[in-house]
Amino acid sequence: MTPHAHDVEETTQSSVAVSGEKINFSYGERPILCDVSLTVHHGEVFGLLGPNGAGKSTLLGVLAGDLPSDGSVLLKGRALAEYTRRDLARTRAVMPQSSEFPFSYLVHDIVHMGRSCWRKEPVRDEQVVCSAMQRTEVAEMADRDVTRLSGGEKARVTLARVLAQETPIVFLDEPTAALDIAHQERTMELCAELADGGAAVVAVMHDIQLAAAFCDTVALMQSGRIVACGPPANVLTSKRLSTVYDWPIEVVTLPGGKTSVMPVRRGRGH
Repeated sequence: MTPHAHDVEETTQSSVAVSGEKINFSYGERPILCDVSLTVHHGEVFGLLGPNGAGKSTLLGVLAGDLPSDGSVLLKGRALAEYTRRDLARTRAVMPQSSEFPFSYLVHDIVHMGRSCWRKEPVRDEQVVCSAMQRTEVAEMADRDVTRLSGGEKARVTLARVLAQETPIVFLDEPTAALDIAHQERTMELCAELADGGAAVVAVMHDIQLAAAFCDTVALMQSGRIVACGPPANVLTSKRLSTVYDWPIEVVTLPGGKTSVMPVRRGRGH
């Protein structure tokens, strides 16, 4: 699934999809983000990594326009304040950290909600919805009550809704957290496919090894700041990860150039 034609045309004019400059955010007196700046380009998967409480989800919310902040955020070169709600929904899609549904909608209807920001084209809308469900492997659940699904199934339904929205920028908050290994890999493959189609994908991630395998760029966060940003091979070093996560972590380059990231287990002597 690729961005609409007008989005592709705009993308050729500028490769910058998301830019944030000197972002600060606080809950009351407690600072969460401190002077954060970053740039995300079309065609890349950008991972936000860091320990719990580092500010990853808050930063994602600020970049998506769901949380106000000091500083500047531009999507496709336009300030968030310049977007109407419909235009914003056509520009970026957001997968929240929690995929809970308070009402008994059918899976098909949840995914179809991703089309609400576009002019009604029933035939095309249905084609897009069916494709999104097939790509996330929830097509066989189309007529099931979404409240009766497992956590991982709900996450895949939410991802299908995001795909159905067909935006050139995609924000994902821990998209693999509730998934088994096969669906983790497939989800990240979908992220790579979106990027290959010209979209910018920004994902909060806890699995460092998945990030190393699929992200083009990673930003490592600690205490509301970005401490390092760049290609995974440059950012994800044993020393830096051990410091940021306050736990010894080994990073090893395997034959073929793949990266293995493993915590040092003090274990039970086995």
